[in-house]
Amino acid sequence: MSERNGGLVHVRTPTYKRPDALKRALGTMIAQDWQHWVCDVFDDDPNRSGEAAVLALGDPRIRYNHNVPQRFASRNIDQCFSAGNEHGADYFCVVEDDNFLLPGFFADNIALCREQDVAVVLRNQLIEHASGTDHARLSTGGVLDQLFVDGRYLPEDFRLSLLIGIGVSNGGLFWSRDTTCQLEIGYPCTATLQEYMRTFSICEPVYVAMTPRAVWAENAEQTTRNAELKVSYTRRELDLKRAVQALQRMAWKSTPKERRDHFLTSPLFAADAASRSKGLAKALIVHGASGDLPAGEALRLRARGLMIRMLGQLTPDFAPFVRSRQQTAAAQR
Repeated sequence: MSERNGGLVHVRTPTYKRPDALKRALGTMIAQDWQHWVCDVFDDDPNRSGEAAVLALGDPRIRYNHNVPQRFASRNIDQCFSAGNEHGADYFCVVEDDNFLLPGFFADNIALCREQDVAVVLRNQLIEHASGTDHARLSTGGVLDQLFVDGRYLPEDFRLSLLIGIGVSNGGLFWSRDTTCQLEIGYPCTATLQEYMRTFSICEPVYVAMTPRAVWAENAEQTTRNAELKVSYTRRELDLKRAVQALQRMAWKSTPKERRDHFLTSPLFAADAASRSKGLAKALIVHGASGDLPAGEALRLRARGLMIRMLGQLTPDFAPFVRSRQQTAAAQR
């Protein structure tokens, strides 16, 4: 497989005040066996702390961009999923500054796009626990292990993963210039909600690759990716869960009945029947089968879901986002 024959990878890397982590992430790109790539670093630090890391590596494939004005976490990450293609690239991915790649990430994902005739691959990632500390360590399992199995997913099946987990992880997405999915959200929301929205945005077949080829950093106490909204933690969490619940219900409604009927036993997902039933209960979705969920537990989860529905709020931008994705999905049918 020739690197020069339709194989330029465009990496987008958002960064903010983590020059050492950024240098590590960029180093893992340089170490890839697939060498036909370019990377744009988008530094959101007003003091340009990421610039020295880029200059120190001295690789002309890495281009430094300073955000002016500052975009803050969610918009800095979201711009990395733009459909723009100023480099004339064939493939794209996002590597946040605290994450990094394992050997074969570019080559293996490109091979899957070509062999499986898909424009989007979701790749499993190992977890770096206590990232950024002296106790950092890699997990033995991946972030997708309890959600998916290896294989090709139709979009309506893939979106049902919203009922079990987050679905898309930013660092696991790899896509080609041919995708019709709108991966840039383009609406104000937290970076976490963006990942749920990207799952909902999938409108074409996706290949889920369970062999980890990247690493996701677990460092919630160090990040400000959801703190830029000037609201209380409780309000932010309620509104996040309300939006996720709405996406879950719409994903369920848009799925053909025969697939809904077999959701609890479908071999497409790795989660057990109880986990799937919990997702349905929290989303206030009534299903004919109860799975392995005790009646009391189901009642408690539905009460929790009802509280979220009553107290959580959807922003005015949520409805336009949903309409835009529904229109794109309808155009693919």
